[in-house]
Amino acid sequence: RLYTADFAHFEEVMRQQLESSMDTEMDKLLNTATGADREVCRKDFAGFKNLFHRFLQVKGPSVEWIKIQRPPEDSIQPYDKISARGLPNNVANSLNKLVVVKLNGGLGTSMGCKGPKSLISVRNENTFLDLTVQQIEHLNKTYNTDVPLVLMNSFNTDEDTKKILQKYTHHRVKIHTFNQSRYPRINKESLLPVAKNLSMTGQSADGWYPPGHGDIYASFYNSGLLDQLITQGKEYIFVSNIDNLGATVDLNILHHLVSQPNGKRCEFVMEVTDKTRADVKGGTLIQYEGKLRLLEIAQVPKAHVDEFKSVSKFKIFNTNNLWISLPAIKRLQEQNAMDMEIIVNPKTLDGGLNVIQLETAVGAAIKCFDNALGINVPRSRFLPVKTTSDLLLVMSNLYSLDAGSLTMSPKREFPTTPHVKLGSSFTKVQEYLTRFESIPDMLELDHLTVSGDVTFGKNVSLKGTVIIIANHGDRIDIPAGSMLENKIVSGNLRILDH
Repeated sequence: RLYTADFAHFEEVMRQQLESSMDTEMDKLLNTATGADREVCRKDFAGFKNLFHRFLQVKGPSVEWIKIQRPPEDSIQPYDKISARGLPNNVANSLNKLVVVKLNGGLGTSMGCKGPKSLISVRNENTFLDLTVQQIEHLNKTYNTDVPLVLMNSFNTDEDTKKILQKYTHHRVKIHTFNQSRYPRINKESLLPVAKNLSMTGQSADGWYPPGHGDIYASFYNSGLLDQLITQGKEYIFVSNIDNLGATVDLNILHHLVSQPNGKRCEFVMEVTDKTRADVKGGTLIQYEGKLRLLEIAQVPKAHVDEFKSVSKFKIFNTNNLWISLPAIKRLQEQNAMDMEIIVNPKTLDGGLNVIQLETAVGAAIKCFDNALGINVPRSRFLPVKTTSDLLLVMSNLYSLDAGSLTMSPKREFPTTPHVKLGSSFTKVQEYLTRFESIPDMLELDHLTVSGDVTFGKNVSLKGTVIIIANHGDRIDIPAGSMLENKIVSGNLRILDH
């Protein structure tokens, strides 16, 4: 017992030394800032120090598996039950209390694109950002309302995004931006910042990162925009990833929120949807110590990962479409009561240095809000474009585009999307585009796998299960006008102009 007490004391001394060293290093970095930049950095660094302090306190997994319970029946409502109530005559009143927030911190690097991901063209030359603006403008015109769009940028996307925003000056939607915090990456061994100054170019550029979308609460509050919107009578934000094309404003969910009696006001809604085998890694909702809570795969002890992935025990996952009360965010920020699990994200920098990033997830704060609720929404509200395989689906005739919203074509006989796996020759958007003379007809497709050097001519039609594999050194050109139904194509097929 004496040994345990000694060790605990030793641990505490080590923690204090690490925090003290971190404070010294952060102060040195802050002293290199000037003007308005200094105040922004001071707020960012205060947030980071708080996160680092909590990181040093954490012992073991953030959940005890034995304490996990299924959420009570009424804590996850089916969407049909919410929508069955119908809409009031004065939809405009509800809409005027709403702000749409899009998470716009990510780059298009995983799809081989430079700059913000939101500026990639996804349909008829429209980018993710174009479609978002069109959706909200359509709402504002239809209901004569003033729903603003707020973009949470990161230092990676801010400059390019602001340049492009000028093109929406004459659209009927007010656009605001604020920036995510900028936190220092820390050396995995010394647990000290790797950056030597605040520069975003040269050697120090690798020293900084945007700390995950859980940072929205602090950075939104610090920007002053939160207070400004509350003053304008706004009550709720609808937050989603800008690359989720299914995340449109849903009037039924909004009505459900604003029509609750004051004492029972729901402060947080998480849209969840049924898990399929493709979603086994998605975070799920659990009941834990009497509160609804988000459980992410990173928090699951290794022995229970397979159980977490099972579709039978954890049937739903988080779409990251969230509806959150603005006054509640303000209250929790001012009480310093926003508590989100820390995600430790290890990275290796180009020079081989191992660093860690401390991050948080926006949905993890669900446990801090009163009367939080999950709503099990149709799969159509989750249509993320993470890869060119996803891009092929949304560019195809499976979807029609109307006022910035994509809807599944009524000509498709079953509502599920086909399973598409394009190989490494298609990873980058530019390469992918050169391999399709036109996007194939996919209305009757169930499954498509393409691997190797494959190109598609004009007006190709794919049905059932189609597998096309060009082995190394081979090339397959699918001829214009081909109809492939339940076919495996392999070997070498070249069509040359005569």
